[in-house]
Amino acid sequence: MTVKQISIFVENKEGRIKKAIDALAKAGINIRALSIADTTKYGILRLIVSDNEKAIEALEKDNFIVKENEVIVLAVPDEPNGLNSTLSIFDEQDINLEYLYAFVSSNSDEAIVAMRLENMEKAIAALEGSNAKILNENDIKNL
Repeated sequence: MTVKQISIFVENKEGRIKKAIDALAKAGINIRALSIADTTKYGILRLIVSDNEKAIEALEKDNFIVKENEVIVLAVPDEPNGLNSTLSIFDEQDINLEYLYAFVSSNSDEAIVAMRLENMEKAIAALEGSNAKILNENDIKNL
């Protein structure tokens, strides 16, 4: 079970991230989660949004390069070692974690984490075997 995210490639120049966020706002897109990684020349803005299709259309209209891919979104215990116990599942199965980011939930006893792994199918199988709480797009809309 995966959730679609969009990745926006932005030049590392003043105002470029704001321009991308403005394009989403004008299209009526709600941002549910956000992460940015940057280098000296460009950044990758990763988002989970309310409507990927409209978001991609709006961003491409403003000349952004946009890619859609899948992440696994988990609810993990919001306590010391909560995330690490989940990451141990991947270590035991030799599954490489490419990146992760967290976002806020109204449920105070869980942290929400989006992650991209080298082998998504194997990761999902490992998580399901450990009774991890994998969220779908409807779950995220209700956070």
